[in-house]
Amino acid sequence: MLPAEKAETLKKSLIFSSLNDEELSGLAGLSVERAFQPNEFIFWEGDEADYFYVIAQGRIKVIKHASSGKEFIIAFFESGEMFGEVAVFEGKSYPASAQAISASKVLGINRQSFLDFLATRPKVALRIINILGGRLRDAQGRLKDLAGERVEQRLARILLMLISRMGNTLPFTRQELADMAGMTTETAIRLTRGLSERGIIRTSRGQLIILDEAKLRALAEGPPTV
Repeated sequence: MLPAEKAETLKKSLIFSSLNDEELSGLAGLSVERAFQPNEFIFWEGDEADYFYVIAQGRIKVIKHASSGKEFIIAFFESGEMFGEVAVFEGKSYPASAQAISASKVLGINRQSFLDFLATRPKVALRIINILGGRLRDAQGRLKDLAGERVEQRLARILLMLISRMGNTLPFTRQELADMAGMTTETAIRLTRGLSERGIIRTSRGQLIILDEAKLRALAEGPPTV
């Protein structure tokens, strides 16, 4: 990848979108390009967090392994998005694993090199703090949802989140939806079948198509409280 292509990839990231050309060029010079095949791991839970990544191409999921061996998808990221940065900035090991969903290219930036870069750019540092705070709130919300919601409501919320980022055609299997929602594959199959029978979704060859977003939103909100 040419330096200009690296800079363009970094500019797609929310955190780096406000950088000027000189700053983007400098940051691109710090980055290292890496390529991954589907199902290949970028890093494992417990690895030393010395790099964070921005996706140039493909899709990445971040997963947590339970003691039972079951995977739980915490988040997924696409072109222009950053992942692995929380552990890097905290100076801790990665709390979860990152795995390529499709053939992917990423730009890796070393922790210490980036901290040196930020030392003269306080506005970028402040923006990162704000974005990390938002991700922490999202993670806390996911944990609260897992603890208190009905499984159907939980799945509906997951689907709405995916719609907001990817549109009404979602390239996920029911196994992947189950991992994201913290439920068994059998439960995800039962729930998606029910949503299909009610005309809310349609499934087809590893894809899920949302037909009635309004009904899905009503389901996600749950029964009215009194």
